[in-house]
Amino acid sequence: MDSADWDARYAASPDLVWTANPNRFVVAATTDLSPGRALDVAAGEGRNAVWLAERGWLVTAVDFSPVAVQRGRQLAHDRGVDVSWEVADVISYQPEPAAYELVVIAYLQLPRADLAAVLRWAAAAVRPGGSLVVVGHDLANLTDGTGGPQDPAVLQTPDAVVADLPGMQIRQAETARRPVVVDGETVEALDTVVVATHP
Repeated sequence: MDSADWDARYAASPDLVWTANPNRFVVAATTDLSPGRALDVAAGEGRNAVWLAERGWLVTAVDFSPVAVQRGRQLAHDRGVDVSWEVADVISYQPEPAAYELVVIAYLQLPRADLAAVLRWAAAAVRPGGSLVVVGHDLANLTDGTGGPQDPAVLQTPDAVVADLPGMQIRQAETARRPVVVDGETVEALDTVVVATHP
């Protein structure tokens, strides 16, 4: 989907397309970190960016959908926090190198080569001692999970993400289970979760 498709998807719903609550894996990976500068890549409607800002992080949130960014601005306003918002295509985005204590990439489902390019600049944007958190729909979802895109070309695996982070210290790399409710029944989605530190 391109930015116009995402604009249409967001604009079609009067409410947030995604929950306003932060992703559970982002929360688990960042709760014990000391706040600093954070970059939320493909931030969507800003649920992770706003949550981080509420905890004292100075957050820059980037997404290619102007509608999503506007919703993120509104969510931040409603929650009484400041977030710096940018409309940009993350494939070609070039943040300041070694500038962030935390970079978050949650559910950015791209073909392998495109994701690898994003992971390269994301890792380069992390300061020494800082963290990179990557969460995405896992390839195993096609057979053992639920939800997410059904195109294997844009699904992730922990090994593939780690392979695109040379030089980073890997603290966590797993396929994690995430309970979701579908038609009143709790089922499990499978997510790739990788947490890395810049040495």
